[in-house]
Parts: sequence; C-alpha cells; structure tokens
Amino acid sequence: MTEAPAAQATRNGGLALAVICVAQLMVVLDATVVNVALPRIRHDLHFSLDNLTWVVTAYSLAFGGLLLFGGRTGDLFGRRRMFMIGITLFAGASLVGGFSTSEAMLIIARGVQGAGGAIAAPTALALLATTFTEPAARSRAFGVFAAMGASGGALGLLLGGVLTDYASWRWALFINAPIGAIVLFLTPRVLNESQGSGTKLDLPGAITVTAGMSTMVYGLTKAASDGWGSTTTIVTLGIAAALLVAFVFIEHFSTHPLMPFRIFSDRNRTGAYLIMLFLAAALFTTFYFMAQFQQNVHGWSPFHTGLGFLPMPVTIMFMSIVVVRRLIPRLGIRPFLTAGPILAIAAMVAMSQLNASSSYWPFLGSLLLLGLGMGCSFVPLTMTAVNGVAAHETGLASALLNTGQQVGGAIGLAAFGTVFAHAAANRASEIGHRAATTAGQADVFVAGQQHAFEAAIVVTVLALVASLALIRVNKVAPPAHATTPALAD
Repeated sequence: MTEAPAAQATRNGGLALAVICVAQLMVVLDATVVNVALPRIRHDLHFSLDNLTWVVTAYSLAFGGLLLFGGRTGDLFGRRRMFMIGITLFAGASLVGGFSTSEAMLIIARGVQGAGGAIAAPTALALLATTFTEPAARSRAFGVFAAMGASGGALGLLLGGVLTDYASWRWALFINAPIGAIVLFLTPRVLNESQGSGTKLDLPGAITVTAGMSTMVYGLTKAASDGWGSTTTIVTLGIAAALLVAFVFIEHFSTHPLMPFRIFSDRNRTGAYLIMLFLAAALFTTFYFMAQFQQNVHGWSPFHTGLGFLPMPVTIMFMSIVVVRRLIPRLGIRPFLTAGPILAIAAMVAMSQLNASSSYWPFLGSLLLLGLGMGCSFVPLTMTAVNGVAAHETGLASALLNTGQQVGGAIGLAAFGTVFAHAAANRASEIGHRAATTAGQADVFVAGQQHAFEAAIVVTVLALVASLALIRVNKVAPPAHATTPALAD
C-alpha cells in the first residue's frame, strides 16, 4: 500500500531535517570560510591584491543575484529536484575550487558555488516549510534551520581558521564535496517532491532581476572599496536601479510573474524581510571588522580568531533551538522580534567601545549580546516569512528572506566600510608619521571600527522600528495545502 505523505514525513523527520539543515549550513558557511584564508590563497595562487577580493565577491555576487530566480525555479519545477541541482553545482564547484591552480579558476569556481547556493538555500527553506506541518515538529525544525543560518558565518570563520592553520585553505573547499554527496544520496530517500506549478518561467523577469541584483551587489562591493563617489560605484548602481525598475514593470504586465507583488501585501511578511535586511547589515559588519580587529590589532592567528568567535554561534544555537522555538507556542512571535533588535542595538554599542587595550572579555560580551539578539530573531523571522503563503509560492517567500539577508549584508559592508575608511583616514592624518608604526596602525584601525559600529547602531534601531511598526502576527500557521506534496519516488 502507498504510504501517505504525512506518515512518511513523520518517519523520516529527523533525517529530513538533518539533510536540509546541513545543506543550509554549507551554503551560509561558505560566505565566510575563505575570509581568514585570503593571505594564504594570495601567496599560493599569486593573486594580485585587487583580484583577491573576488574570491569573496564572486560567491556573494552569484548568490545574491540568483536568489529570486533560484527560489522560483523550485516552485515551478519541483523543490526537491532543484534542491539537488543546487547542491550538485555547489559541491562540484567546491571540489574544482579546491584544485585551483590560478586566479581565474578559483574565482569562476566560487561564482558557480554561489549559483548553486542560490538554488539550494531558498528551496531548502521551502522544503522545510512543506515537510513539517505539525506545530511542535514545525517549531523545532524552524529553530534548527534558523540556528544554522544565523551562526553559519561565525562557524565559517572558525572552520576556515582551523583548516588554514592545520591543513590547507584548499580543504575549506574540498570538505563540501563529500558532505554534498551524502546530502544528494539521502535527499530522494527522505524528502518528498513537490508538484510544479505548471506555469511558464518568466524569462524576461528572471534575466532583469538577476542582472539587477548582481549589478547592485557588485556596485555595493565597489562602494566599500572605492567609495560612494567613484565613477564605477555610481555607474554600476545606476545600471542596477534601471534594471530593477525594468523588472517591476515587467512583473506588473506579466501573466506569469516571477515575483507576484501580492507576496508583499502581508505587513508581517514585509516586516520580516525588512528586519532581516537591517539585522544582516549589523551581523555581516561584525564578522568583517571583528575578525580583522583580533588579527590586526591583537595579532591573533586565523585559528584563534575563529575560536574567539565560537561563543556567538553557540549562543545563537542555544537560543534558537532550546529557548525560542519552545517559547514561541506560548509567547508568540512579537516578543522575540522586539527583544532581538534591542539586544542587537546593545551589541553594536558595546562593539563601538572596543579599543586596542580591550581584553577578550568585552569582546566576548559584545558577541554574546549579538548572539542573544540573533537567536531571538532568526526563528520568528523564518517562520513569519512563510506564514500563510500558498504552497506554490513558498520558494519565492524563502528566496526573498535570503535576499534580504544577502543584500542587507552587502549594503552594510559598503556603507560601514565607507564610514570606516573616512574615520581611519582622519585618524591617520591626526597622528601623522606615527600612523606608519604598528601601534599607529592599530590606532587607525580602531578609530575606523568604532565609527563603523556607531553607524551600525542606526540599522539595528531601524530593525526595532520595523518590528514595532509592522509585526502584528503572534501565531503562525503552515503554508496553505502544505500537507499534500507528492510522495518521494
């Protein structure tokens, strides 16, 4: 007798959750795993200093640019199928990247990794939303998934530091291949396939939004390195704006739009996207500056830097899995989406006070505050983003949440990188020739970092404002018709 979907989901629930969450962790982790290895990569592959940033940028560019397209393909052609295609691209490109012998080979591999991640990440969340429909199991699943997403960046720094110091930077890429193979082996055995919507792919919309998002991420990256007033930044962001405006017009007149704008009609969902955008700006800024702070100012090794960050992902996981997901059924969504931004504000204030003489304990305190804030926020944000969404649009709703995270991170790095550069330059001119000494360089870096975190306080305040103004939902429900996917083959 053919087994019912619900029964199969219950039987394979733990393994299904593990497959989805491991895939999510791989994708998020790889946004930062090579950061601490960049000096070794530059030496081994003879990178120019200008091209070295592309090891990180190529991934974020492809990932951020293709997220909406990747999420929508799952809705149209089957989420499990597209999830497996995304993981195949990601793991295959990781293997090629590990064997890289030139700048171009590694940069291209990182771009393909990003493309695979852009397909896998939103389809993973959509699969989660339609696989776990019983309230208790659903709360647990979202808690684990959100913990992976929120802590992956910090775990990437730790893993990258360990592998770089004790093996080779290449293993930061090689490790994805066997893990990806295991995920691909288990996926058809524990996850159900969804029925595609049967509608046509909005190709003009897909092309314009992918080009627009990629160009915007690139422009924001150039703003961080070259400044907002550079010709490249202005032209690139102008092109991105034109492409995204064109996308809006295309979607308005399309009979089968890639992104139906009714997805934003729910104020709670829109609020979740905005909160994610603002909190991601603060989170990415923390990874970027705090990793350099410990290495440039305090002389830590890559491994010690990653180890120093470890309490933050542990805190996020504890809050997400043990505390928040258990209390949401009783307390609801809103208390956590208020407490999360408040804790993030406190973390940004604490980080803005760090200086060259600060010990590890103030650094640890600021990380714990941010970990508590993100741990309070990511589970309810993830649940709100897909709350009440029709089953055939969960991929889109998931992709928009991921897009908010990626774009928020890119905007944060660009904006606060500019603040950092100006403050550091001003401090260098103040101290004159002393800026060339080791102590002077630390002084200059700290001055720039303090101003960057002072600016980051603003975005965490905006996250709190968005929460108070827009979030009204307190209980969440599974997506419509979530209990009727096709059986696994």
